[in-house]
Amino acid sequence: MIISRTPVALSFFGGAADYGEHCGQGCSVVMGTTINKFTYVSVSKLSRFFKYRIRIGYSEAKLVHSVEEIAHPGMRETLKFKNGHSNLDIHIFADPPAKMGLGFSSSFTVGLLNALYGLDGKHISKRQLAEEAACIEQRLAGENIGWRDQSYCAFGGFNIIEHKPSGVSMRPVAISSEKHRHLNDCLMVFRTGPAGHASEYPWKRVQGAKESESGEAARQISRMVFEAERIISDGGPEEMAKGLGSLLHETRRRKKCLSTQVAIRYIDEMYDAAVGAGAYGGKFAGVGNGGYLFLLAPPEKKQKIREALGGLAEVAIKFESEGSKIIYPA
Repeated sequence: MIISRTPVALSFFGGAADYGEHCGQGCSVVMGTTINKFTYVSVSKLSRFFKYRIRIGYSEAKLVHSVEEIAHPGMRETLKFKNGHSNLDIHIFADPPAKMGLGFSSSFTVGLLNALYGLDGKHISKRQLAEEAACIEQRLAGENIGWRDQSYCAFGGFNIIEHKPSGVSMRPVAISSEKHRHLNDCLMVFRTGPAGHASEYPWKRVQGAKESESGEAARQISRMVFEAERIISDGGPEEMAKGLGSLLHETRRRKKCLSTQVAIRYIDEMYDAAVGAGAYGGKFAGVGNGGYLFLLAPPEKKQKIREALGGLAEVAIKFESEGSKIIYPA
């Protein structure tokens, strides 16, 4: 048996520009991190005497005779990419629910791919893992998703990723351990409503961004990545957190130019209540009303913010830095 563990990702800045036409226009750059919520994938061999060739367990159990019978596009295309493995017993366990804005789809694809290579006794680089997962999701499965989450989930850590005509490049954010701890201490996460269908919403954002004013808004949002990098570099811990929160607040305002899907009354009300209670700023990660509200706030204001958002469940998270890894056999 092989078990992989792969984190999910949170994008701080630039996330509006990693879809479709924006890639390669000089604005496809994002800053984000992985967090300690994981997708676990176990893969083992079934007995050749078992009636079915593949057994899959996640929210429900599936027994199939061939790869082509698998309904889940990411799983089906990953197995086909790996030359149609057979006699497999696959189980998926996840900390966060799917379709909730944390890159679960990419976390799953990266983790499954990593486990399948492990079952073959092979180790591949994190870069190859990210590139192959992106190819599977975007080209083979035809999912309407961006390119950043595969890199975040494979590499782990706090990074800036740029999409260029020559490919995807990544570099870690230069941040001291003191600032990194303080940023984590200022982070608050609240789960909002039920999940939507993730692949529908990015397409609507891309469609909305075809207008010249929306395209310019996307470029300005991407430029904020470099402004955030300057804030992290130049400010002390408290000044940095406040500056990043204010920049997130400005980013949210600009993203409303990209699509009406960004401006959802329920989320806006929750966000405004949090800012009114002392939060520096934040962002919503998810689709429809389903997802997570991320906030940066002074630690001393956290209780007041919790009271203002009394109807929302708070989720404890920490940053993580390992990326996708095989945890069994250790």
